[in-house]
Amino acid sequence: MTLHTRFFAMMYSMQVRRIDKAGLGAMREELLTGVGGRVLEIGSGTGSNLPLYGDAVDSLTLTEPEVPMLRRLQRRVSDEAPHAKVLRAPAEDLPFEDDSFDVAVSTLVLCGVNDQPRALRELRRVLRPGGELRFIEHVRSEDPEIARKQDRMNGINRMVVCCDCNRPTLASIATAGFVVDRVEHVELPKAPAFARPSIVGTAIAPLVASGSPAGAATVTT
Repeated sequence: MTLHTRFFAMMYSMQVRRIDKAGLGAMREELLTGVGGRVLEIGSGTGSNLPLYGDAVDSLTLTEPEVPMLRRLQRRVSDEAPHAKVLRAPAEDLPFEDDSFDVAVSTLVLCGVNDQPRALRELRRVLRPGGELRFIEHVRSEDPEIARKQDRMNGINRMVVCCDCNRPTLASIATAGFVVDRVEHVELPKAPAFARPSIVGTAIAPLVASGSPAGAATVTT
């Protein structure tokens, strides 16, 4: 545990509340509408999504790798969702059996994991065939000029907010074997211009073996 991670955890909730009020909260609410069954959320931070899980959720498991975040998450879960299970685990090494969950949730997490392809393979592994991955994520801009600025600023961005703003996350989700069912390209509110390009969507763990024919995505803008 470093001084930086402790400070980041201390400031995180305040920063997220500000962004949620500016529009991210509405994105979260839309993303999690109708979520049910056995739900896994990775990188839960301090629990911003907790109030959005409804009665259709049979079980809720939250993972968080950073100890300062985990402590704040555990306190919030104790107050607001005592039946939820909280574990310290990185997204790249999930301590669950194959096909354990119906839905996996990732909100601004895949931009910060150390090994994004491995994290996505783990998510696919623990989701049952036909299970959903629901996500809100930073992405590399489709505008070449903005993408170049993302590349220039990414080192500073990672130092300050612990994430890469220029990852091709949508392509990585497909490469991991998911079928992208729905994706909307949006801008993250209250973020610097180079860190605004984001996606909100759903991807499906395939019912067929890797390499078999899969459906096409529905894209909205």
